[in-house]
Amino acid sequence: MSASGGAKAIVAALAANLAIAVAKFVAFLFSGSSSMLAESVHSLADSGNQFLLLIGGKKAQREATPQHPFGYGRERYIYAFLVSIVLFSVGGMFAVYEGYEKIRHPHDLEHWYWPVGVLVFAIIAEGYSFRTAIKESNQLRGRLSWGQFIKRAKAPELPVVLLEDFGALIGLVLALLGVGLTLATGEGVWDGIGTLCIGLLLIAIAIVLALETKSLLLGESAGMEEVEKIEKAVVDGDTVTGLIHMRTLHLGPEELLVAAKIAVQHDDTAAEVARAINEAEARIRAAVPIARVIYLEPDIYSEAEAAKGPDREATPGGPAQTPEH
Repeated sequence: MSASGGAKAIVAALAANLAIAVAKFVAFLFSGSSSMLAESVHSLADSGNQFLLLIGGKKAQREATPQHPFGYGRERYIYAFLVSIVLFSVGGMFAVYEGYEKIRHPHDLEHWYWPVGVLVFAIIAEGYSFRTAIKESNQLRGRLSWGQFIKRAKAPELPVVLLEDFGALIGLVLALLGVGLTLATGEGVWDGIGTLCIGLLLIAIAIVLALETKSLLLGESAGMEEVEKIEKAVVDGDTVTGLIHMRTLHLGPEELLVAAKIAVQHDDTAAEVARAINEAEARIRAAVPIARVIYLEPDIYSEAEAAKGPDREATPGGPAQTPEH
């Protein structure tokens, strides 16, 4: 799967959330609705999240240094993880607290047309942002389901924006439902229940984001499609007769490390082995352009040694496993 920062989706979400946050806060001031206060904080947190994603994308473009020889590609993962923390703490926990307080001390809504009008406007604006994120994601998603795309994407920005916008739309519907029931029944407790539901929704989304970005931070292998391409590219049947074992690791969404032990002829000269390695590296880069860092170790393939199984000490992490992605 090609990695993409989804900058267009991030900017669209940022513009929508800033406008919505201002509108929601004004509606809260006029109506006193806790749902509107929770939603205004939610949109403000989302705006901060988009800023974090843009900062992470900018920092990830820095050149490698002696202290960080593999570059700064994982900055994008770090900032995406910060997004999940902000969404949980600022958005989710604040909404849960506000909802609990409103249920304990309910009060009537004032100027009900403000929250209703703003919520309708917010649904339209968030719908535009969500549509942009879907359009950007469809260029990379292929035949994957949305769940598979969010789980397998190596670039964190689009999954983050998709989940944020999806959660925001559901949250707006919950807020509208809470306000509507409060107006219909005259019981302010419904506004508090709607706020509490918004908080629980945000916490659930934050947990999903945290789990996915944690996996990226730990280091994920290349997807199955890329692994198969590399395996086919490295062996030419002449100078490189086989692939003994291989490890891949994403240094960032658009940079892949490949380390492999390859089988060469037992009577090859040093010059022939060097040429075989250079040609194999060229084939790998042609097949998978994001394979930027490649280390190939030549060896003589032995059926007797292969039958003993992988050497855990020689290959950190144990036997190679078939990637889930």
